[in-house]
Amino acid sequence: MLHNYKITNLEIPELPKLIAEKFSVWPQVTAVVLAGSRTIRPADELSDFDIYLYADREIHPDIREKIAIELSDRYEINNQFWEPGDELIDRATGCGVDIMYRTPEWIEEQIDRLLLEHQASVGYSTCFWWNVLTSEVLYDGSGWFQKLQETVDKPYPEALRQAIIAKNHPILRDNISSFHHQLASAVSRQDSISIVHRTAALLGSYFDIIFALNCIPHPGEKRLVELAKSLCSKLPKYFDRQIDSVTNCVSLLGENRQILAATDELIDSLDELLVEENLIVLKSDAESAIELELDANFTSR
Repeated sequence: MLHNYKITNLEIPELPKLIAEKFSVWPQVTAVVLAGSRTIRPADELSDFDIYLYADREIHPDIREKIAIELSDRYEINNQFWEPGDELIDRATGCGVDIMYRTPEWIEEQIDRLLLEHQASVGYSTCFWWNVLTSEVLYDGSGWFQKLQETVDKPYPEALRQAIIAKNHPILRDNISSFHHQLASAVSRQDSISIVHRTAALLGSYFDIIFALNCIPHPGEKRLVELAKSLCSKLPKYFDRQIDSVTNCVSLLGENRQILAATDELIDSLDELLVEENLIVLKSDAESAIELELDANFTSR
């Protein structure tokens, strides 16, 4: 495999195997897979079981509730907050289980958007690619999911890499409406909620660039520092310290502007790495001076 992020010879626990067995009897079910933090290196045994069920048409919520009742005293059926799904706490083990429902056509469209059309997002661009690559098959009646995994195990497209950086880098600090400019305005307003929100968005795009730069599909929201250090051969200088500085400054309220200095240092180090890799060209001193003036006017509003 070109992309090998899964645990080698993973011993799948009985609970996800049992759930896959109960669902696999229904003819509309194409595949059932285990993904998330339970399947990747380093393992996270504290994580819930993330089970993805691919079906040609919906399995009725009444059927899903009957399965949940067999396993759990506490469950939720047909949640629609993110992907359609059910959640339950296993009666025997106390483990949490998330069961998410997708159609084969939907995930194929998401993969084509990335690997054929090279469409980037604002943060987390390639998470669905990572999800498919790191899934462990529990049931695959027709072999469709195995073929899908073989299809997506391909080199990282350079056009996609460039698209992710082009979409996410300007909104870190360069654009008038960048996250850094919005953060500066939030600090001036002493708006602690906005400071947290804009910092999180800035870090979302920052890590999207980090993983794209290294030609690694994005692993999602959890353990990003740990996974970046284990998977990425190229990281900005002082990566750990600067991330800690940014996250520690978020809790400082009032007009404390340390968060702005911390994010500036974070972006400066990223820019240095991107220049070294010939992925961006820094602006001239004159252009930077104009932007500083615009930033000052923006934050005074």
